[in-house]
Amino acid sequence: MDKYPDQKRAVQYLYPPVDPFDQRMLAVGQGHQVYVEQCGNPDGIPVVVLHGGPGGGCSPSMRRYFDPSVYRVILFDQRGCGRSRPHASVTDNTTWHLVADIELIRSTLGISNWIVFGGSWGATLALIYAQAHPDAVRQLVLRGVFLMTQAELDWFYGGGAGKFWPEVWARFVDLIPEDERDDLIAAYHRRLFSGDLQVERQYGRAWSAWENALASIHSAGAVHEGPADYARAFSRLENHYFTHAGFLETDGQILANMGRIKYIPGTIVQGRYDMICPPSSAYALSEAWPESELIMVRNAGHALSEPGISAELVRTMDRIAAQ
Repeated sequence: MDKYPDQKRAVQYLYPPVDPFDQRMLAVGQGHQVYVEQCGNPDGIPVVVLHGGPGGGCSPSMRRYFDPSVYRVILFDQRGCGRSRPHASVTDNTTWHLVADIELIRSTLGISNWIVFGGSWGATLALIYAQAHPDAVRQLVLRGVFLMTQAELDWFYGGGAGKFWPEVWARFVDLIPEDERDDLIAAYHRRLFSGDLQVERQYGRAWSAWENALASIHSAGAVHEGPADYARAFSRLENHYFTHAGFLETDGQILANMGRIKYIPGTIVQGRYDMICPPSSAYALSEAWPESELIMVRNAGHALSEPGISAELVRTMDRIAAQ
């Protein structure tokens, strides 16, 4: 019996990477330039891919969920991360700046409406963008839902997830003095924005290591450290957004505004054992969204690369293409 049946399904369904036919730096205002690329079919169904984090950046592997003969795929690095400049900057970098950037990309590329595809923070941003510009969105495809609520932040940075990963949680917490541990987001914020590059890199790696260790269901808790500058940018941006509660006006705003997009069709792909974004958020979203389909993937965690999640996302995009 195959130990990991989802692994073979994912390999069968994933398309080979395809090179972009258009790459550019787009000036979006306030001194920011964002990296934008297009790949696939220039005349195909447009789909914009929103990466996670905030601060994760896009990668070539994100192109692999779309049949390149069918889809016109648009990827971009959000402000401050990836190839966008200035790097690791949180100045004029809010959710509402990102929403405006997405609209600028759409209008610059001459697209009337598109599918919005996003996971984790990308799912958050996709929902907020759709609620702000419902006429621009023909369909939503979301993975690993994060609704930017205090309860979700408390789960991940207040010890909830740490109860399942006590040794990894200890590594994350032990860097902070005991008298600051009541608010780890604030404690890390002071260090990630200390002005000391070495300190920022050290705590950036620790912040990103905590999240990366819990991303896959097959994780044993060990994390191979990535480039220090990437970790610093990712951690500064993510911490900046979480410090400001995603720049939303109220806690629970996304669910409260689902009436604005209740007629937009959508698919939610969620790992059953997602430790970063627990399934309760995906379920609550599906209950508030009559035109959505919730696909709960067994034996899967949070990562886009989880075999079962990859397979379901490709099946979803194939199904949309066939409609």
